[in-house]
Amino acid sequence: MLEFRWHGRAGQGIITAIRILASSAIIEGKYVQAFPQFGPERIGAPIVGYCRISDTPITIHGPIESPDVVAVLDPTIIGLVDVVEGLKPDGIVVVNSREDPRQLAVKLGVARVYTVDATGICLDVMGSGRAVNMAVMAAVTKITGVVSRESLVRVLSERFTGRVLDMNLKVLDRSFTEVKGVEA
Repeated sequence: MLEFRWHGRAGQGIITAIRILASSAIIEGKYVQAFPQFGPERIGAPIVGYCRISDTPITIHGPIESPDVVAVLDPTIIGLVDVVEGLKPDGIVVVNSREDPRQLAVKLGVARVYTVDATGICLDVMGSGRAVNMAVMAAVTKITGVVSRESLVRVLSERFTGRVLDMNLKVLDRSFTEVKGVEA
């Protein structure tokens, strides 16, 4: 089982990202749990989302306290929230950032850090930073191999059409190509 914890801000699409990831896993016959943790936060407030994906039934319920993977959609949250709290010793951190992953690894005190300039990709492809959730989700998928690109494309094709689908697929492909990382 892989356990994912997502950090971002309300309005960035964490819920959408974990639902698309979970739906892709279901297509592949896997068991999933995907849920957010937030209250009446306003747009821009820090929120957390969780996703578990397993080849066997999941009997654990509740927040993920020791994730295998942490995804950070808004790098300004680092320092406000301890995003690596409880991360497993061999855990992976994926951050929406242009920063060199080696420098970020030192800053976070974590050996396995990956970055993708999700904001830059979205600005280039869509003209706005609104789909950073898709870009980070694509990077997480590429790094972990938890679901196939084909399953993601299928779910995206069921959810979006036309120009919106085309742009999301471009973001997906760019993120798959441009994610970079360090494993010390």
